[in-house]
Amino acid sequence: MIENRLRVAITQGDTNGVGYEMILKAFEDPTMLEICTPLIYGSPNIAEYHRQAIHSEVKLNIIRDASQASEDRINLIDCFNGANTEITFGTPTETSGKAAFHSFTRAMEDYKHGLYDVLVTSPVNRSTINNFQGHSDYIEHFLGTNDKSISILINESLRVALVTNNLAVKDISESITKQKIVEKGKLFFDALRRDLRISSPRIAVMSLNPRCGEDGALGDEEKEIIEPAIKELVAMGVQAYGPYSTDAFFGRGDYYRFDGVMAMYHDQGMGPFKTLTPEDGVRLTSGLPIVRTAPAVGTQFQEAGKGIVSPDSLRHAIYMAIDVYHNRINYDEPLANPLPKLYHEKRDDSEKVRFRSSSNIPQ
Repeated sequence: MIENRLRVAITQGDTNGVGYEMILKAFEDPTMLEICTPLIYGSPNIAEYHRQAIHSEVKLNIIRDASQASEDRINLIDCFNGANTEITFGTPTETSGKAAFHSFTRAMEDYKHGLYDVLVTSPVNRSTINNFQGHSDYIEHFLGTNDKSISILINESLRVALVTNNLAVKDISESITKQKIVEKGKLFFDALRRDLRISSPRIAVMSLNPRCGEDGALGDEEKEIIEPAIKELVAMGVQAYGPYSTDAFFGRGDYYRFDGVMAMYHDQGMGPFKTLTPEDGVRLTSGLPIVRTAPAVGTQFQEAGKGIVSPDSLRHAIYMAIDVYHNRINYDEPLANPLPKLYHEKRDDSEKVRFRSSSNIPQ
């Protein structure tokens, strides 16, 4: 176990939020150090302030550089050279946003130099960081590759990918295109196989309009965009089904019959996800060289500094990052020297089983 222990980088997140509390509580469990070597990117002074506020007894190993990290220690990389930063629990400020962004960018620089294996990011508030659309978008641009990412929300019973994310409701419809659904659907399918090791994943695609548009009475996006996108995905070998009306799909529990659900917009996917698992969900960024996960919770400013926040989501994000790292290695290894394909897989390509009605739910 120790020989295979991964170096897990963890960013501090918004310093007025609950990032440090989740980190400190997660590593109160000594068995965490048996599965990973943590490298926390942050500030010793800020960490100590949070530690005292929640009366934590966790001891941190303060270092200047990731190369100095020690196994069996909770390493904290001083990204601020000992500078003091004002802490105001529960209040998003420009200072707390800058501190969060600085620790994140320092971690990304270290990734370029191979100083850790996987990245776990703590929650930030985008309004306090200039021109910041989210961790996934930033990582895409920072790495400068042609690879596109997809964010997947994961818990024990549900895996949800979003076609669009962090958009105002008024902008959603015009942002949904056949090309985007196909691109995200293929990324989702590949992630389910490579990162999560589901051999033949089935994906449910949600509708945009209520009751799937009711044959155009409530919108035509289903007929003109979503159904053609599903047909193209099926032609590419992706087991995609739908579109499904969200209320009926989740109300009946049909998500249990699928390996993944592709939602058209943020609240369509996040609403059911947070209802089913409010505390231990994980967000995975897939499609990029780096393995990045995050707790599927916000900064929770209203709970900061009170010692009441659960660390479960962060702990599961660490577990997930480690699992995905090893899954990718196990998936890629046999593909390096593949044997010739001697047969063709058979599948039901019939369109009648793929569209709209509740009777098309795979059994």
